Amino acid sequence: MSTLEIKKENALKAWNNGCSDVKAVLENLLGKETFVPENKMDRVKTFEDACAVLGVRDSFSIDASDTKALTGDMNSITAYAKLIIIARAMNDGWKPDWTNHSQIKYYPWFTMETGSGLAYYDYANRCSTSFVGSRLCFKSKELAEYAGKQFRDLFNQYMNY
Repeated sequence: MSTLEIKKENALKAWNNGCSDVKAVLENLLGKETFVPENKMDRVKTFEDACAVLGVRDSFSIDASDTKALTGDMNSITAYAKLIIIARAMNDGWKPDWTNHSQIKYYPWFTMETGSGLAYYDYANRCSTSFVGSRLCFKSKELAEYAGKQFRDLFNQYMNY
């Protein structure tokens, strides 16, 4: 019997670009752990990565042509939708329970700076009060800090339509 060598980089590329059947075959051959790192910060570096984690398409459009009230807000709305998907992928099924005052919820904290727009500042946690959309909370301070830095441009688009 001969041995077949596959570069991990090529296997990951095939898995990321493959349909569910291709992913299943690769996982059976090489082990699921090859394609699913434990650390979400290693897995979710782009919006497309977040879509791959959730198994959803990475292209979508929001049509607000019938709603004049949303004219000029589409960049912000699209960025918010992408950030929701990113948060879901990074939180791995965890959702904030706003009725649970003892559950800590984390979100990135930004400051507005003249000339550069939004700047990542820190992370923050809240119990039941939040100053950001509840879908943009994270289950740990590390995830909130990472999201704030890694996806700063998307947060900027969301906040500064």
